[in-house]
Amino acid sequence: MPFVPSAARVLCLAAVVLLAVAPTAAADGGWSVVPSAGGRDARPYFYAEGTPGTVLRDTVSVLNPGGKPLTVRLRGADADNTRNGGFSVRTRATDTGAWITFAERTVRIPARTRADVPFTVSVPAGATPGDHPGAIVASATGRTSAVRVQLRVAGPTLAALTVEHVRVTGGRISYELVNRGTTVLTPRLAVRAEGLFGEVLDRAPRTLPVELLPGRRVKLTEPWPHPPAIDSVDVEVTVTAAGGAHDEAGASARFVPWGTVAGTAIGLAMCAAGGHWFVRRRGRPRETPDAGQPRTEVELTGAVT
Repeated sequence: MPFVPSAARVLCLAAVVLLAVAPTAAADGGWSVVPSAGGRDARPYFYAEGTPGTVLRDTVSVLNPGGKPLTVRLRGADADNTRNGGFSVRTRATDTGAWITFAERTVRIPARTRADVPFTVSVPAGATPGDHPGAIVASATGRTSAVRVQLRVAGPTLAALTVEHVRVTGGRISYELVNRGTTVLTPRLAVRAEGLFGEVLDRAPRTLPVELLPGRRVKLTEPWPHPPAIDSVDVEVTVTAAGGAHDEAGASARFVPWGTVAGTAIGLAMCAAGGHWFVRRRGRPRETPDAGQPRTEVELTGAVT
């Protein structure tokens, strides 16, 4: 069940409902936070869409299947990407997280019960059209859990994506993706590499396991376990996403078997040194056994004694 637009900002108090859970069904710390069930199928996250100035309403449920009472604190948060593309939340809310208001921020839930907490999302009049991902974060018993809030503000949107800083090092291709638009993107990646003697790599487009949020930058790597042993290569990385987002960038790399080169260089150096020694040795005059001894000159007269 999606958010229901409403002009009212009045919130009901949290409702507590008994859970049909046996005492041994879960440990005391097995609590969870989920969107309230509005029908047969459970929702994996909240989804809402409204124009700037709209107030949206929904309910979040905190389940306590354990055998002890539980006190949970709720807050709204802005979604974020980790550096390698994972999902996280920001500590300080300035967007969707700051627009969320709960009927109760701190809820005490008896054992084996569920607390349903109403909340509103008040979209500012000047909100930028597009996706504003956020989350509802619950904290209790020394741990934190969150459920996503996928909020879209109605109006013109832009899908824009760039790929930057492509590098080829250590049997891998690294690159950075930047979402320069206003919608959440799931990029598709294709990689090609051309060497001196033709194509050495051709990977067809595939979907990356990344939800790239608007304005976020992530650093990713593509393994290349069997690059050429020796070659000069031009690598091209192409990324696309829904809405017409497209970009490509490349880098050049030289593959040289430095171990072989070093061994050959050492061998050549030794040969050169040996040849130089041999040439110097051949150029020296040969010495007779009495070299360096005093000599007596004798004049031959032909006289015989």
